[in-house]
Amino acid sequence: MHYEYLLFDADDTLFDFPKASSRAFEAICRKHDVPYTPEIYRLYHEINLELWAAFDRGEVSKEFVTLERYVRFFRTLHLDRDPAACNRDYLAALGEGVYPLPHAEAVCRELKTRGHRMYIITNAVASVQRSRLRGSVFAELFQAAFISEEAGAAKPSRAYFDYVRQQLPGLTEKNALVIGDSLSTDIQGANNAGLPCCWVNPSGKPRPEHLRVDYEIRDLRELLEIV
Repeated sequence: MHYEYLLFDADDTLFDFPKASSRAFEAICRKHDVPYTPEIYRLYHEINLELWAAFDRGEVSKEFVTLERYVRFFRTLHLDRDPAACNRDYLAALGEGVYPLPHAEAVCRELKTRGHRMYIITNAVASVQRSRLRGSVFAELFQAAFISEEAGAAKPSRAYFDYVRQQLPGLTEKNALVIGDSLSTDIQGANNAGLPCCWVNPSGKPRPEHLRVDYEIRDLRELLEIV
């Protein structure tokens, strides 16, 4: 076995996050009488991405992101709604949105059969991710999930991966592989922690020159040939 420990990102690596997010957003629009169109969702999505990028850079807290996105969204639309209530309902709906990406379940089942120890590493909101994992096929396949909110640090910081290592004392730079789609959190995080990494790149984006990418795959099934 090449890599005993497999550290998987969750959203956009195992789960179809855009699908879950768009359906949760549509649900809160219905509940809170907010107009719903593709253009309005695109506006929310852009605001959300901008704030999460600031979080990844360590500029704001997760609590700030999850509330501020609705503050800015409603301000832009000149709507008088309760941002906190909308955020609460969105997170609840998001936690019910369990949509595994193609081949994710089959690949993970095969890896478990082979004896790999699999864990999830994620910056997601803890309550949402715990809910999604409990309701997914991955609950029986992964041994634990390390969520930044509970770790006290987030990817890509070295502190986050130090936390993971404290929980998994047998993990080393030679027997573990980080698997994820995000260059800024998963791959940069693996680089910061000195761990091998596999970039999940289904759309064929150019490989960055400033990061070490040990493996690159377009389809999760390719992972079976690596580990």
